[in-house]
Amino acid sequence: MATHERKKLERSLKPHWVWAIAFGSAIGWGAFVLPTDWIGQAGPIGVVLGILLGAVLMMIIGVSYGFLIEKFPVTGGEFAYAYIGFGRTFAFLAGWFLTLGYLCIVALNASALALLAKFLFPDFVRTGNLYVVAGYEVSIIQIAIASIALILFAILNIRGASFSGRTQFVFSMVLVLGITLLGLGAIFTEGPSISNITPAFKPDQTAIASILTILALAPFAYVGFDNIPQAAEEFDFKPKKAFGLIIWSLLAAGLAYSAMILITASTMPWQDLLAQINAEQSVWGTGDAIESYLGRAGVFIIAIAVSMGIFTGLNGFYISSSRLTFAMGRARILPNAFRKLHSKYHTPYVGILFTMAICLIAPWFGRQALLWVVDMSSTGVAIAYFFCTATAYKFYRWSSNHPAKNNTDVVSPGRKLLSLVGMLSSIGFLALLLLPWSPASLGRESYIVLCIWIVIGIVFYIFNYKRYNQITEKEMNYLILEKEEI
Repeated sequence: MATHERKKLERSLKPHWVWAIAFGSAIGWGAFVLPTDWIGQAGPIGVVLGILLGAVLMMIIGVSYGFLIEKFPVTGGEFAYAYIGFGRTFAFLAGWFLTLGYLCIVALNASALALLAKFLFPDFVRTGNLYVVAGYEVSIIQIAIASIALILFAILNIRGASFSGRTQFVFSMVLVLGITLLGLGAIFTEGPSISNITPAFKPDQTAIASILTILALAPFAYVGFDNIPQAAEEFDFKPKKAFGLIIWSLLAAGLAYSAMILITASTMPWQDLLAQINAEQSVWGTGDAIESYLGRAGVFIIAIAVSMGIFTGLNGFYISSSRLTFAMGRARILPNAFRKLHSKYHTPYVGILFTMAICLIAPWFGRQALLWVVDMSSTGVAIAYFFCTATAYKFYRWSSNHPAKNNTDVVSPGRKLLSLVGMLSSIGFLALLLLPWSPASLGRESYIVLCIWIVIGIVFYIFNYKRYNQITEKEMNYLILEKEEI
């Protein structure tokens, strides 16, 4: 019989709230801030094909998530799945890298809000310039805007999952409306034309290289659908619905990204657009593109849309990072404080405050740091995807002739094949990011910070190793999975 205390989260999240958490987190600020950067790397059609192919691969990976959520509806997501499939050490590895991914994206969204403010109110935001990082001016106003957002959303999340879920759905619907209005404007106003998206790919590289450059970013672009397993313990519905929510969130996110790429590239010949942005040292290329055909009304619409994207990203990843650290605290691999629940709202408030404290560092580094962080978050998330698909692969059987290893094994050759494809895709994502000769290889700064995170993780694991491994297997099963036998 397990003797360790296991605190539980309240079941309060409705299906459409969970869909909004996944969709809104996947879209975030990237669909509105990064189109011109991506178009410069791959050409408009190269970006769209890379993004849509990435969505398909994420759906394949989503098959494994759907199965594991149904069988193990507990918070912790990939941390729990890595434990099921590979044991405690690999569970810590998956959880540590996924924590990096989630923290990076919370920081990214807060910093993007400061970028939006600099575009809308350039003179005001330049007040109190402090220094320059990689050519980008950092002012006290930008730091204040991002910091206030981080603090407000921390408070919002402490107030309860149902409150967060409800507001997330409202934010997501406003975001969809904003993209729809921008698309209608591009269709019915003078200026934007489909002919402007030629050449389809970046002229000085092959089409395949263009597509792979964007495909490597798929773990970053779609991270957010995996917020669904982080919230599984709080579902107010049957876990079996999770797979459908994953697929619909990925489909909606892929279409939203593609729409914003095509809208941006259609405003004028895209190479001219990029040259104009570089010549004028534009703060926000996509905003300039929208303003060119819709004027200040377009700026207002995209400002509202990107604000909603930032809010959904902040909200969704505060939920996920706090649930992940709560699950790791409950398993005794993080300090006991992380498994505490708020006395009034019953939320993992220590994880929320920890996320806020770490992310309050990011606004001090400016916009260039955003691109370094994108690479790091992609690496952490791709590692987590691998553990999820590899665990699902172990549970599926090719046929009934293969002996079952436990009561959860399922004969499903089709899904076993998909989990294998998902596993290979995860390895491919990591190779594209980590191999120096890859078109999407990490930059030097990203490598440095990633190495620092690895060293901190090694030190942390050494200090917690004894306590983590003293717990019996049955008790650890109970703490992570709420059952003594897998």
